This record gives sequence, C-alpha cells and structure tokens, in this order.
Amino acid sequence: MDLIALAVPFFLLSIVIEWSWGRWCGRDTYRLTDAISSLTLGGLSQARRFVALGVGGAVYGWLASVTPFTTWTTEGWQAWLLAFVLYDLCYYCSHRAGHEVKLFWAAHVVHHQSEDYNLSTALRQTSSGFLFGWIFYTPLFFIGLPADMLVTVGALNLIYQFWVHTEHVGELGWFEYVFVSPSNHRVHHARNACYLDRNYGGVFIVWDRLFGSYQRELRSEPCVYGITKPIRSWSPLEAWLHVYRDMISDMWRTRNWSERLRVPFSHPAWKPSDVDAEAGPAALTVAPFEKYDPQVSRARKVSGTVNLILITLLLVAAQQSQLLQGYEPYAWTMMLWLGVANAALLSNYDSALFRVQEIVKLLVLGALAAQLSVATAVAVIPLALTGTLWQWFERDAEVANATS
Repeated sequence: MDLIALAVPFFLLSIVIEWSWGRWCGRDTYRLTDAISSLTLGGLSQARRFVALGVGGAVYGWLASVTPFTTWTTEGWQAWLLAFVLYDLCYYCSHRAGHEVKLFWAAHVVHHQSEDYNLSTALRQTSSGFLFGWIFYTPLFFIGLPADMLVTVGALNLIYQFWVHTEHVGELGWFEYVFVSPSNHRVHHARNACYLDRNYGGVFIVWDRLFGSYQRELRSEPCVYGITKPIRSWSPLEAWLHVYRDMISDMWRTRNWSERLRVPFSHPAWKPSDVDAEAGPAALTVAPFEKYDPQVSRARKVSGTVNLILITLLLVAAQQSQLLQGYEPYAWTMMLWLGVANAALLSNYDSALFRVQEIVKLLVLGALAAQLSVATAVAVIPLALTGTLWQWFERDAEVANATS
C-alpha cells in the first residue's frame, strides 16, 4: 500500500484550506508562482521512479537476503513504535548530512529553495535523493528490520512532516521539547545566520537537543526563508542541478588535488582555496535579500495553473491506472517539459521561439492523449489548449493598453 499516494488528496485539500485561511485572516503566505514551482517539483519527484532505477531498493533487497538477523517481528505495536523511533534517528543522520556535506546537499537543496513557507513547500522534493540517501538506513537491515516495515514507517515519517510547514501555528509549549513542530521547523528552513544548519529531526526534536543542533525560534529574529545562494529561477532543471554544477566547476577549476577530492565531502559553503581566491572580496559581499518574484500577467498565471493540473493528471494517470502502462517515461518527459515551459512562462520569458515551442508542446501532448484513447484526448486537449492560450490573451491586452 502506497501511503504517500493515499495522502496526496489530503495534502492538496490542506493546501487549499491554508491558503483560504491566510486570505481570510489577512496573512496570505502563498504566491502562485512559487507554489506552482514547489508542486511541480513534488510531482516530478513522485514520477522519478518511472525513469530511474531505485538504487536504495536494490541495495536493501540484497541486504535483506544476506543479513543473518531475522529475529525482528512485525507483531505488536511495540515493535512498530521502536522501528518508527529508530527510523527517525536514521533520518536525523541523513538530514544532517544533507545540510553539512555538499554531495548530499546537492540533492536536498531542492526542498529549501522556496522563499515562502507554507504547506506547498512540504511537497517540494528532490528527484536525485535516491542516489545516496539509502546509505543512512542500511543499519536498520543489519538489525533485522523487514523491508515492508521500513517502507511503512518511512512513509509515516514523511507524512508527519507535511503539517509542520506552516506559518499559521505558533509555539506549542511542552510539544516543542519532544516533537518537530511548525515553530522549530521554520527555523530549519530559515536562511538567517543564527538559524543555519539547525533542527534536523523529522518527527522527534529530541535528537537535535541531544546532539547540539537545536535552535529555538526567536521573536527578535523573524525567519527569512530560502537558501543563502538563491537560484532565482522556477526551472526544475536549475533547481535539481545548480549545486552539482557548482561542485563540478570547483573540482575542475582547482589545481590542488587534495582539495579537488575534498569538494564533494566538504561543507556546502566551502570552496578550494585557489578557487575562493579567484572570487575575490566581492564574493564576501552579501546583498540585501529580495524574493524572486517576477510579475506576470493574469493570462500567464491561468496558463501556468492549467499546466500544473496537466502535470498532476499525468502523474495520477501513470500511478493509479493502467492507462499509461508502457508510456511512463513519455509521461515523465512530458511532465518535465511542462515544468520547464512553465518556468519560462512564469518568469515572463518571451520570444518567438518560446511561443513556437508552446504550440509544439500542445501538439505533442495532444498526440500522446489521442494515442491512448478518444476519452483521454477529449479530456486532455482542451486543457492543453488552455495552457497555450496565454499568448493570445496577452496580445489582446497589449493591444487594448496601446489603444487606450
């Protein structure tokens, strides 16, 4: 049973409720463009399994077959509770490494790029964590934890973390001493110097208190969200690749072999000495923080929202039905294409080439839908057409403005 897939409708309903509550009480924490970016990355993360082999699954399967320990039982709530606690300890180690080691940060950084903090941020997930994230959970197999139990407690751990991504819940008294809460997790997502690299727990904040990484949210220091080196882009490709790209660049540019080998295992802020020297004093200048917030027309916002709906429909169709069986890689490619095109659309990118590719995107998606069934084509093609109509509505608005 895929608990994450079952929880998705609850996640989406909660996002609508949080947005509505924020609008009603005059504290709206959403921007449409940022939320679309986060939800797109979340959808692509879920769809990653269509095109990439599960490295962790293969290793876990091998470990399960060779481990001599088979005494762990799934009978009784005590065993499940212990497994849940031990999984969260492994998650703490994984999460801490994801912030303090560049190779792991390259995958995890996606979750922290949003400069807003709301429930859509919780769904902003990486698509490359499968490469190395499995390493931190292998001890659970050596103590005989069954694979199905690991998957279940892992899903429950992730589902718990959803609700703490909100600004609408304050401190919760004694709860803050034991569990991860919205308040102490806001600290984790903040880019303020006093909050960096703090509060790594998934469910239990006690690990941070035990291992010296706890920081309370301070009234005198409001959280500013995002990463210290903003990507200033809505593109999923930029979100995925920018730290890998910078890491490879540093390894290529340095002439010191020991420092070259150190780069992937260094702190994310560290650079080789000769590369850091090349950057000069300007690299130390910290510009005032300003959210990446290109202003776009209503037509583009509508089209961007429709494209997000199409991404979601492709994901659901590939996961929940036989409709796209055999077409999963095409579905993922189309989702990525929609995501990259949406990034350009919501960044006010404009050119004749971009407008042409919007038409090509419509034709390709329509052809894929028609290949599946008439009913699918009837449902998808009008949505896809709506996703490309922004250019005509925008031109009409420009003409109206010019003649008024």
